[in-house]
Amino acid sequence: MAYDGLVNYSVVHEIKDILLNGKVDKIYEPNFDEIILGIYSNGTKLALNINTNSMYYRTNLTTNAKPNPTQAPNFCMTLRKHLQNTHITNIYTNNLERIIFIEFEGYNKIKDFSTKKLIIELMGKYSNIILTDKDDIIIDSLKHFSINSGSYRNIFAGSKYELPNSDKLDLFEIKDKEEFYRVLENNSIRLNSKSLAKIISSTFTGISKKSILSFENDLNIEDNLEENASNSLYIYIQNIIAETQNVFCKEFEKDYSLSFDENRNKKDLEINFFLDDYYTTKEDKNTFITYRDYLLKLILVKLKKLNLKLVSINDKIKECKEADKYKLYGELITNNLYRIDDHNQNEIMLENYYDNNNLITIPLEGSLTPSNNAKKFFKKYKKLKSAKEFVDVQKKSVVADIDYLESIIYEINSADSVVALDSIYTELQETTIVKDKSKKSKKIKKKKMSNENQALNDFIKCNVDGFTVLIGKNNKQNDYLTTKVANKDDMWFHVKDFHGSHVILRTDNKVPSQETINKCASLAKEHSKASQSNNITVDYTYVQYVKKPSGSKPGMVIYTHEQSVTVK
Repeated sequence: MAYDGLVNYSVVHEIKDILLNGKVDKIYEPNFDEIILGIYSNGTKLALNINTNSMYYRTNLTTNAKPNPTQAPNFCMTLRKHLQNTHITNIYTNNLERIIFIEFEGYNKIKDFSTKKLIIELMGKYSNIILTDKDDIIIDSLKHFSINSGSYRNIFAGSKYELPNSDKLDLFEIKDKEEFYRVLENNSIRLNSKSLAKIISSTFTGISKKSILSFENDLNIEDNLEENASNSLYIYIQNIIAETQNVFCKEFEKDYSLSFDENRNKKDLEINFFLDDYYTTKEDKNTFITYRDYLLKLILVKLKKLNLKLVSINDKIKECKEADKYKLYGELITNNLYRIDDHNQNEIMLENYYDNNNLITIPLEGSLTPSNNAKKFFKKYKKLKSAKEFVDVQKKSVVADIDYLESIIYEINSADSVVALDSIYTELQETTIVKDKSKKSKKIKKKKMSNENQALNDFIKCNVDGFTVLIGKNNKQNDYLTTKVANKDDMWFHVKDFHGSHVILRTDNKVPSQETINKCASLAKEHSKASQSNNITVDYTYVQYVKKPSGSKPGMVIYTHEQSVTVK
């Protein structure tokens, strides 16, 4: 990512004036690596997002809402105790280090006047949030480290805060472009490289390789160490540092970077809100992909077990079909005992009076007499007869579960938001077909961003020929639309023999034309597993003829009085 010291410096410069003297009125921790400070400043409510995630680390003002957990974690409670109701007196950075210092003063939540400092270190996987007193003694931190556990410094309550070590140079100590070039020349030999991006990022604190490549693109210069290019870059970077009112963010090579334009009319907090939208979009996308893949894995594991179980059941049913054969063996032996030698033998041949007295070979267990073999055949017949009734019921249940899980897979692959995945996950937990006992499930539950009502009402709504059409995205929405939202005189559509959405045509006591019905049928096909197929049959009927059997799985209904239309 391109959140380097230059970006951090620009962010702080943007937020400093607006946050100074602001009052901290809310503090919450939406995720284990993120803190939100609610700040009331100059009649405006602001939210400062501090994110220490290794992929999304940053600090910026945000307008994107995050869930507030009902139970605050320990560090969040500590921040509330010491910072809530205090005022921000200063915000600054340590030059181009990715560290932000925010100083607070005032009467805190427990009515004590205090001076505190929040130190935000944004350094990839080592990012941290540290609360200290006025003497830089650590009160608490989001993450704790100790020299005894291999860290190069102590970060825990009671220890003295120390700045992180750095073996790079501070650009602020460079006097001019000539000294800048000399330093780069010396390091070019050490690094055995002529790449300006590599040399500068390896030499100076807070300047990423991606930023230099972007600056070179702005300046239209090659990534080679030569004095003119070095001078141009030095001046460009100095402008970014000194004239922040002309600095903005732009997308660059699937990432972003700062850019300088002295003629550009920059908006207030433009860099902050660019970062807010950029990272929120990226977080939502990655959260969605992770959530979706996790649910698919959960379903596919269960589906594999059910398919193996079905194979076993089918084998048992196949065996049960031979029950009558064992009954026949037993009858033939019993009816012919008077003529069978009463000694152990491996097989006998008898006339089958059910088949025109044609001879039949009956295998025997050599260790048993013919009469005991007959008893064994009758016993096996009764066992298979009884087993068949059980496995038939079992097969029906397993097939229904497989069909249901396949509908869930379709829903997951069709989902377009975390809200939709939330609804599917809740449905799975309620059906108990899939029992999620893994540790990861706790993290997934924390990521849930919607309540049930929000998830149910996240269905698709559109207009067809002046009629309102509602389309469910998952089984729970399908049930909700069909049984709770739709009126009896509304029309219900569903693709025949495929998993898909329930489509509701709100008639409003009007009679839709066949053309309108055909369009709704096309929508039902489009939102089904048969969306890419041709000549698909779609059934439709009035909602009053659609019933949900008691105890049936989500999305499962039965219907009558249907008509059909073929969608090509």
